[in-house]
Amino acid sequence: MATDFETIEKESIQSLKFPNNEVLQDNFAINQRKTDLHRAQSLGNLERSKTRIYFEDNQSKKMVETTVWAVTDKSVILKKGVGIPINRIFMSL
Repeated sequence: MATDFETIEKESIQSLKFPNNEVLQDNFAINQRKTDLHRAQSLGNLERSKTRIYFEDNQSKKMVETTVWAVTDKSVILKKGVGIPINRIFMSL
């Protein structure tokens, strides 16, 4: 799956456009994503560990390796307040 994703720098995320629709179809996968994102937040805040986030904007599938600072109801917040809508994230590792 990861080979379908273009690697980008977190600084370029601000210029991306995100549709409103959900990328995952399965409720189990949606719940697993939420668990994984909260784990990534804990690792980012406690150990400064980076996480790979696989997501899709309005153009293509992308991957960014970064630290997750916060998870809200609707977004994952990265350094400098950059956000990715949760409904556009496939998974995080």
